[in-house]
Amino acid sequence: MAKRKRLTPANPMFLDSAPETKSAVSAPSRAPIADVAREASATAAVEELARQRDRDRAEGRMVIAVSLSEIRRDYLSRDRIPTVDEEEMAALVESIRARGQQSPVDLVDLYPNMEGPRYGLISGWRRCLALERLQAETGEARFGKVLALLRRPSESAEAYVAMIEENEIRVGLSHYERARIVTRAVEAGAYPDEAEALRGLFATASRAKRSKIKSFTAIVRALDGELGFPRVLGERQGLALAQALEESPGLARQLTALLRRETPATPEAEAALLRRALAPAKPPAPAPSPAPVTVVRRSSRELALIGADLDERFLKDLEAWIAKRRRKG
Repeated sequence: MAKRKRLTPANPMFLDSAPETKSAVSAPSRAPIADVAREASATAAVEELARQRDRDRAEGRMVIAVSLSEIRRDYLSRDRIPTVDEEEMAALVESIRARGQQSPVDLVDLYPNMEGPRYGLISGWRRCLALERLQAETGEARFGKVLALLRRPSESAEAYVAMIEENEIRVGLSHYERARIVTRAVEAGAYPDEAEALRGLFATASRAKRSKIKSFTAIVRALDGELGFPRVLGERQGLALAQALEESPGLARQLTALLRRETPATPEAEAALLRRALAPAKPPAPAPSPAPVTVVRRSSRELALIGADLDERFLKDLEAWIAKRRRKG
């Protein structure tokens, strides 16, 4: 009898479920909470630094570099072509060439109140001019920017006062120049109105002097940019012009047209033009009185008369007189 083959038990390895295969692409792991918090904190810090930088810049606590083309340098210019001491300017140019700009200028933000350049120059006109000359001479880009402090309205008042004090010492300001600074300080928001600006900017001036400056503000408002030589406008003529502008609302328009048409080339010519414009109109010459009746020819039989009164009434009176004379004869 054949021997029976014994069956062996199944291998447990073949009975277990097949192991799961891992994907070639692993699932993304979540960042730890600490990493997320760290990243959020860093982002917030950067944003806060940016905001603080903007606040410092706007509030005048940070020196900024501004292109010369962005600055309206005649914002407080004393004349169309401010006076320059060439010896002092040459020294300033050489100093900036060797050491760079050492002290920032003061600017006021004109945007969005005015068109054109973004900033108005409060102080530092000579530094800007020196940089402009250096850029033209060397072509170097570093001279095309000026270091500046952007003044807030509350700080602008101090900058205006400092600028006035410096210029009063250096060159002495005319009444027109002082009045122009007053109007510009109000426009920039440094003072609420011209009365406050006068008291703040010229606190040490006498009341009479402030009154004269106030009168000149009327000329600035009416003719700034039209007068070619406002700095040399004399006190007496300026006060007369201010009074005339106040009394005649249309005078500013007439003077503007006259100045543009004649464009005086010298201060003397401009002063003469203003004198003619302000001279009182001459009364019309009185009409010549009619000549009395005059005898132009007379003979024993003829009498010729001439005169403006030889009208019908005169002739009737004459005829009546002749008739009366005949009756008496």
